[in-house]
Amino acid sequence: MPRTSPPAAVSAEHSGDHTHRDVTGGWLRPAVFGAMDGLVSNFALIAGMDGGTSSGSQFIVLAGLAGLAAGAFSMAAGEYTSVASQRELARAEIEVERLEIQRHPGDEELELAETYRAKGLAPELADQVAKQFHANPEQALEEHVREELGLDPNDLPSPVVAAASSFVCFAVGALIPLLPYLLGASNVVPALIMSLTALFVCGAVVSRVTSRSWWYSGLRQLLLGAAAAGLTYFVGTLVGPGIG
Repeated sequence: MPRTSPPAAVSAEHSGDHTHRDVTGGWLRPAVFGAMDGLVSNFALIAGMDGGTSSGSQFIVLAGLAGLAAGAFSMAAGEYTSVASQRELARAEIEVERLEIQRHPGDEELELAETYRAKGLAPELADQVAKQFHANPEQALEEHVREELGLDPNDLPSPVVAAASSFVCFAVGALIPLLPYLLGASNVVPALIMSLTALFVCGAVVSRVTSRSWWYSGLRQLLLGAAAAGLTYFVGTLVGPGIG
């Protein structure tokens, strides 16, 4: 019998360097969005209250705490519902594909081979690969789902993870502009300094998982948050004095 060569081993240097961060776990987007939303929305809320009431008023603290609690629970509920709906839709489509493979295995095998041919594989090789996948129905299902839906059926986002990360990060973000008042601040300046600093830091940290430079992301987030707070403060100065 002819001897077959063992598969080539990946070098230690390559195996150590060739790693990727988790991009499908369902936690990064709600965590980033929650932290930014909590910081910006509560900063703007507190600024608006400060513009419409006497500085250091207990109403500012009450509004800030209410904004923190309401926003965190709302974000968590929204993320859970959104990701759960997305997960349920994905599972429903996966079941559709499972039934198609059971009912029309030959047609589905030809469909998979055609996908490989479209990617550049030789026709004979595409047929062989598709046939090998279809020898195991579960492997065939996973491959069809990846190719047709762009999903990994074994790594769908978790609604619990999304809700928890959103809740915690929103609460932390919303606490930052409120903290100076809880520590006895009598005007909006300490909250302004802390919030703008946190906005820049958060934007810079996000750049670690994007292609943007840290200063660009930080400055962009700072300007957007400052604009939101400034506009809300202006509304507060217009509306507040006219409220009994």
